[in-house]
Amino acid sequence: MTSPQQISRARLAFILGGLAMFGPFSIDTVFPAFVVMASDLGVGKVAMQQTISVYLFGYAAMSLFHGPISDAIGRRKVLLAGIVLFTLSSIGAALATDMTTMLVYRALQGLSAGVGLIVGRAVVRDCRDGDDAQRLMSQISMIFGIAPAIAPVIGGLILGWTNWHGIFWFLALFGMVLFVLTAWGLPETHPPANRVPLHAVTLARDYGRMLANRRFRLLTLVGTLNFGALFLYIASAPAFVMDLLGLGEQDFVWFFAPTIGGMMLGAFASGRAAGRMSGRRLVEWGFACCGVAAAYNIGYNVLTDAPTLPWAVLPTALGAFGIALVFPIVTLAILDMYPRQRGSASSMQAFVSLMSNALIAGVLSPLVSGSGLHLALTAAAFTVAAFALWRWYVSHSNRYPGPIPDPDPNMARHEPTAEL
Repeated sequence: MTSPQQISRARLAFILGGLAMFGPFSIDTVFPAFVVMASDLGVGKVAMQQTISVYLFGYAAMSLFHGPISDAIGRRKVLLAGIVLFTLSSIGAALATDMTTMLVYRALQGLSAGVGLIVGRAVVRDCRDGDDAQRLMSQISMIFGIAPAIAPVIGGLILGWTNWHGIFWFLALFGMVLFVLTAWGLPETHPPANRVPLHAVTLARDYGRMLANRRFRLLTLVGTLNFGALFLYIASAPAFVMDLLGLGEQDFVWFFAPTIGGMMLGAFASGRAAGRMSGRRLVEWGFACCGVAAAYNIGYNVLTDAPTLPWAVLPTALGAFGIALVFPIVTLAILDMYPRQRGSASSMQAFVSLMSNALIAGVLSPLVSGSGLHLALTAAAFTVAAFALWRWYVSHSNRYPGPIPDPDPNMARHEPTAEL
């Protein structure tokens, strides 16, 4: 049987990157169909926005359990079960004829879509250590980054060829392909000797300890708020692209391509910097890029009443580049706080991020997406808050995220004792 360390990095990056695509494909592929779906289902724009919110709330709720279950029974079983549920729920959404049914199946999609990203992060640290883990995480981010760029293009093409139901049939087909790839190419990476029994009381206590740990809270919020600046634009893409930029249903590529291009370039730079630059320095460079992007975005929207290409999307591209520098370092540092509970740590990190994203999509985006300046100011507030928490973390901690040491494989349940 192939050991986790013997699996090629290219195979891991390809499969885990594909599994991480469930999330952006589930959201971004549907964007071009918002108008026709609203008309067909007899609802308005605000109601259509809830197809994102209910998906994200389901994603967030189940994210608390994907990781712990994988800690208890292994990564592979959880991944395959999640893919099956995602595929079936996509078929259900494709067959939906009313809004209530659509929301039910979107919630089920959300319950399953997070399995690839959350459990995949734990697989990375099962198989790789230190700089190798950072390189693998960056490669996965590059592959994952393709999804938001091509998803709305695929959605637009499908919409031009058939009706919106075809988009969900595409998602079902994508799930089937990932099931075959995972079953064939990804062996179990979490052996029985390292597994942790799953008990509700123990899980609640462990999550309570994670949230009580100041280092965990700070780093989780740093990653969540930093990405929130970009996710605000992703959630507001229909209004930003069609209302503010005046483009059509098949023109989402003009927003997503440069934005995701920036994220992929940042992921590439992060991988190249592994072992050459400290994690702390890389994070600070990332925030510098995010700060410049926020300042430019506000200035541009103050000076113009009608945002146009390419100037309106430059700040999101630069911001995405900076986010991609920050994310791998912060995530690996969080996972290494709990060597025997990486799945649980990944789940809690994802839960916090997803609850934030759900509120952004369901509450904040409808309030600010009607104005380019309001979007810019709100996104800048997320960036400033994330950087402030990062500086707080740096000023109170003697341990910075950098090259990650290989944890002792014989450690029992680990509770960090270092406080900020």
